[in-house]
Amino acid sequence: MTDLPLIICFGDSLTAGYQSPSPVNPSGRATPYGHMLEKLIGSRARVAISGTCGELTGEMVMRFRSDVLGQRPRYVVILGGTNDLGYEASPHEIMRNLLKMYETARADDIIPIPVTVPSIRVPDADSAGAVSWLRHHIASRQVLNELILEYAHLKQLQSLNLFDATADPQSLQLAVRYSNDGLHLTTEGYQLCATLLYEHIFRTALDH
Repeated sequence: MTDLPLIICFGDSLTAGYQSPSPVNPSGRATPYGHMLEKLIGSRARVAISGTCGELTGEMVMRFRSDVLGQRPRYVVILGGTNDLGYEASPHEIMRNLLKMYETARADDIIPIPVTVPSIRVPDADSAGAVSWLRHHIASRQVLNELILEYAHLKQLQSLNLFDATADPQSLQLAVRYSNDGLHLTTEGYQLCATLLYEHIFRTALDH
């Protein structure tokens, strides 16, 4: 069992599987996508979850060496930036931190899997101020995500566009079915993340 390749899911509350309480999940029990990914992979690899709620990408960088490099995984799925954007950090500043993790992993023969930041949703955003705020935050996510996807393309890395997968195609807000609080995912949203990672990346990657 210990000889199996290790995949580390690394990030903030979206990696920890945080959920706001809902009728479907009244206790707000966490449902990390890593657990779902492990079930899909079966006995072909081990999956470890390293997600800290509320964490900024700068804080992720600080624990990357101990929590990722020290574990010697074959792959690290990196999802971060949502909290930075909430504090109005610039997409380029966030990307500098993500780059540190991507490049540190690659230098240590670990394959990073960049994941884009999901969208956001504001219920009943009818006022001009609310609409402007929402547009600003969605646009910031789009800028960051373009940087992430450009890097992945440049380095020929497989990546996951979680924004496109979970956003309403008309409004570009985080779809209701995938989030009950407009920021974190539901069980269905985390399951989608796991399924896409497996179907588009790990189903075949683990054969090499």
